[in-house]
Amino acid sequence: MHPTLIIDGPVNRKRAQIWCANAPEGTVVQFRKPGRTISQNDRMWAMLTDVSRQATHNGKRYTPDQWKCLFMHACGHEAHFMAGLNGEPFPAGFRSSKLSKEQMIELQDFIEWWCAENGVQLGGAA
Repeated sequence: MHPTLIIDGPVNRKRAQIWCANAPEGTVVQFRKPGRTISQNDRMWAMLTDVSRQATHNGKRYTPDQWKCLFMHACGHEAHFMAGLNGEPFPAGFRSSKLSKEQMIELQDFIEWWCAENGVQLGGAA
């Protein structure tokens, strides 16, 4: 397992400097923004469940996971298509676990806007 360090203050910032200074040649260091929070994830799934219970798209009902893919696509997040075992194409990707906090906020803002435009009440009021 590779060590992970969250720079959350001066002690860990210094530790990161030491690790970099002592790392062997060829070591790969990756910096990324913090991922979405558990409360953001819980809120997103509650919103998607409300949408799946109240809304249709092109006359069809979809699961919360399918709505997640629709909303992530609408927000510009990429997916690729793979050939299924039966030869039919299907989308792969759309992993919300990879979203940053900011991206999750943008996704939830879009879902709220879409719900307001389409008469979907969020918060379990169906």
